[in-house]
Amino acid sequence: MVQSYFELKKNGTSVQTEVIAGISSFLATSYIIVVNPSVLSQAGMPFAGVLTATIIVSFFSSLMMGLYARNPILVAPGMGLNAFFTYSAVLGLGISWQVALGAVFWSGVVFLILSAFNVRTLIVRAIPRPLRFAIAAGIGLFITLIGFANAKFIVSNPATILGIGELTPALLTFLAGLLLTAVLLTKNVRGAILFGILFTTLAAYPIGRWYGGDGVAPLVSWQGLFAAPDFSLLLQLDYVNSLQWAVVPIIFAFVFTDMFDSVSTFVGLAEAANLLDEQGEPRNVKRSLMTDAVATTLAGLVGSSPGTAYIESAVGIEAGGRTGLTAVVGALLFLPFLFLAPLLSIVPAIATAPALVLVGVFMVRPVVKINWGRLDEAIPAFLAMVLIPFSYSITQGIIWGFLSWTAIKLATGKTKDITIALLVIDAFCILALL
Repeated sequence: MVQSYFELKKNGTSVQTEVIAGISSFLATSYIIVVNPSVLSQAGMPFAGVLTATIIVSFFSSLMMGLYARNPILVAPGMGLNAFFTYSAVLGLGISWQVALGAVFWSGVVFLILSAFNVRTLIVRAIPRPLRFAIAAGIGLFITLIGFANAKFIVSNPATILGIGELTPALLTFLAGLLLTAVLLTKNVRGAILFGILFTTLAAYPIGRWYGGDGVAPLVSWQGLFAAPDFSLLLQLDYVNSLQWAVVPIIFAFVFTDMFDSVSTFVGLAEAANLLDEQGEPRNVKRSLMTDAVATTLAGLVGSSPGTAYIESAVGIEAGGRTGLTAVVGALLFLPFLFLAPLLSIVPAIATAPALVLVGVFMVRPVVKINWGRLDEAIPAFLAMVLIPFSYSITQGIIWGFLSWTAIKLATGKTKDITIALLVIDAFCILALL
């Protein structure tokens, strides 16, 4: 039945290959179990509650991707989206995390509508490709900056705005974890990021013993191994107040940021692994986008930032995964961690910081696809890319990237590069600024 449902022979694969691929994708993606609660807890949300929500979203969404869309792609709360949730929406604009969860939910509803009527794909096609590449790279730089800041490698400096932090034992431990993780990634070790987190956590434990209590808070505190899942964030969203006009720009940002991320992931993985249909389009793209929309809607309901397709699924695809069975295996591997919250909560910020820094490496890859010699495209792309980390706001980078693209094209007489759909997007950008 498994052979028939997933069409394993037709896709030139086997159950064994798909299982190995699923494990590989999980190892590459599993860092989100720790990193997502680490980011969202800074918005005032309980670490254990976010961890439970992260696993629920990852499990059900990846399972749907495997069984419904039949693609070997894992779905989980997205990096960049969780940063926007915490640093731009909650800490930046001052809204409560309950309202922010409501914004996530309503953005998911918008996704469902757009995906059901194929509008989402049409809108994405209207967005200039250089801007798509630049936004992905900008989010990568933003995440890297957050990682360095969490480790206190980069700190505030009144004289120079930013500066390098003092070489404390904790910072040296972060650097050791960063180096090890980088070496493992370079050697293509499966689960390199997860192993880096584990190593840095273990290395931080003696720091907690030796230096805690001397004016320095312990980095690691053991609270046990097993615990029941924390469902305290279930249905805690404020779906009424999140519809206020002041929150609309946040919903808008979630919609477009998730849209760029998921569609570019589907297209990139499909092209790389030849997961294409008879027309040369990504296989089961409508069902895949619908799954992504459900992931975001579910995230708002259970207490997480939006879910999205993971580019790290390429690890499993490179291991031979070609069908939805890969995603099903990966989904099932998330479940045990529902009962391992105390184990994962011992992971300090300096242990997840290397993951944040190096995930940025993967996200800036598309920048090489920008034609830097064509300035009418390079300048808007550059503005979008650098304004995301410099303004500490994904929204501002996206807005000024679109508006500068349109303004430069109009001023240079290249109106053929401006579509009606793009003008509609610009209108929403102006509304977001107002």
